[in-house]
Amino acid sequence: MAYRPGKSSSGGGESRLVSLPLSRIKLIMKSSPDVSSINQDALVLTAKATELFVQYLAMYSYKHGSGKEKKALNYDDLSSTVDESETFQFLADILPKKILASECLKMLKSEENEEGEEEEEVEEDEEEDKEEDDDTDS
Repeated sequence: MAYRPGKSSSGGGESRLVSLPLSRIKLIMKSSPDVSSINQDALVLTAKATELFVQYLAMYSYKHGSGKEKKALNYDDLSSTVDESETFQFLADILPKKILASECLKMLKSEENEEGEEEEEVEEDEEEDKEEDDDTDS
């Protein structure tokens, strides 16, 4: 049975409880290989929990960010909250702090240099090990 806003399978009026599109949430839930079927109540509860979480994140970011002075919430407020609060650390990949492209390029270059140095050290260690093995064989 398909879920239709305003029509409740249990008569509880779930459509008034959530504003997120249930079809999208169901699609996201089904993208997990561990999920085979989704109970309608579980779908509505997941949607409501998601809405409450987003609301909490927004309110927390607004109260602790610069948005309070401007009476606005922006991306920097959200990313600062994620960066500074241990509770929201799991969102660090989703809401990273914005950086300039030039800073990103510098970071990438320094990572490449570090990787190159590590590879050189590994190669030197391997050569030393090989030389030691040759010395013990003779």
